[in-house]
Amino acid sequence: MSAKVFIDGAAGTTGIEIAERLGERDDVQLIILSDDDRKNDDARRGAIIAADVAILCLPDAAAKEAVAMADAQNPTKFIDASTAHRIDPNWTYGFAEMRMGQQQAIENAQFVSNPGCYPTGFLGLIAPLVDAGLLPKNLPYNVNAVSGYSGGGKELIAHFESAGNIAFRGYALAHGHKHLPEMQLHAGLNHAPIFAPAVINAYRGMVVEIMVPLGAFNIKSTPQEMHDALVSHYAGSKLVNVHEGDMPSEILLLNGDDGNDGMTLYVAPSADGAQLRLIATLDNLGKGASGAAVQNLNLMIGANIYEGLRLA
Repeated sequence: MSAKVFIDGAAGTTGIEIAERLGERDDVQLIILSDDDRKNDDARRGAIIAADVAILCLPDAAAKEAVAMADAQNPTKFIDASTAHRIDPNWTYGFAEMRMGQQQAIENAQFVSNPGCYPTGFLGLIAPLVDAGLLPKNLPYNVNAVSGYSGGGKELIAHFESAGNIAFRGYALAHGHKHLPEMQLHAGLNHAPIFAPAVINAYRGMVVEIMVPLGAFNIKSTPQEMHDALVSHYAGSKLVNVHEGDMPSEILLLNGDDGNDGMTLYVAPSADGAQLRLIATLDNLGKGASGAAVQNLNLMIGANIYEGLRLA
């Protein structure tokens, strides 16, 4: 029997890519509203109640409203791709590989919050190392990150493509980026990191980098120990890969790349081991959004975790 799935916000960038991944799967039946009905609250409410799983690709306030439309007598499961519920203790955080038991928690959850794209790279690196005691909880981490402009949705896509000459857009210069509470909470940190996000003139793709001055903070664990811990943590995953061997001379985001739903992690120490760059590369529309939503859906409906995903 196929699971009935409603994508609320299916016309947005994330919703479109989720629908593409679900494609013609026999185990999923998409509930699709007309252009008029998808803006009609009664039609949306009916679709949410009829669905086994509703995937919310909406602004925060609209996502909260959508959850309130559910019928308590016939509970719908939710995957929320917005920021609205990512630090809500009543919601399960939808990063299956992040910690032991997280996949099982998603499988059993009614409410799952899809991680943000930047936090996925950050937490994929930091959370296992903090949990293992190889990095401290009280370090003031600095994070530089760049994303393709599709991560900003239709408005930012139009802005980049109509302007034609934007190469780099730094933002959140006053700090307080909406991803910071999520990054701090799920990494178990004492302080929010200093976060410098930017958008570049590429449609998709993302690089998240954390600079760790091991010598300055007298951190005793070595880069090799951290690398080995990440390899062990993600052993068996087809989506999260830890780079082995010599570091490449460069990391590139390529225009025209179709993207995938995986993520690659790099541990890049200085020659003397006193400084460390932790780097994650991923597709902001893949593991950073739509791919993660489909992965969480698979777990919630009892499908193979990789069903419908674009593996690297």
